[in-house]
Amino acid sequence: QVQLVESGGGLVQPGGSLRLSCEASGFTLRYYAIGWFRRAPGKEREGISCVSSSGGTTYYADSVKGRFTISRDNAKDTVYLQMNSLKPEDTAVYYCQADLISNVQDMCVQLRGISGQGTQVTVSS
Repeated sequence: QVQLVESGGGLVQPGGSLRLSCEASGFTLRYYAIGWFRRAPGKEREGISCVSSSGGTTYYADSVKGRFTISRDNAKDTVYLQMNSLKPEDTAVYYCQADLISNVQDMCVQLRGISGQGTQVTVSS
């Protein structure tokens, strides 16, 4: 069965940090562009960061630029999202998605790719 599995979510205070991980079951991530998307309550899904298969090209939405960092370890077949300076408005279910697209900005903006089940991130004092 082909699936993506996100982990690392939880409850954190404003200003805190979390690191999300994305792993695959049934296929290998290293050949895919990977994106992190989120859906906040009452809002549409948003593509917040995407990375090329090599890790050499990244894209960040303005809402997370300077606070979040996407990275991948192809030896471990894992993609990470380091989230710093978290704000209450970052509260959402976070999903990773995989696609063979080469343009990572298009991936994020067009919300492309197969998705995992998501992990909840709650930023609250």
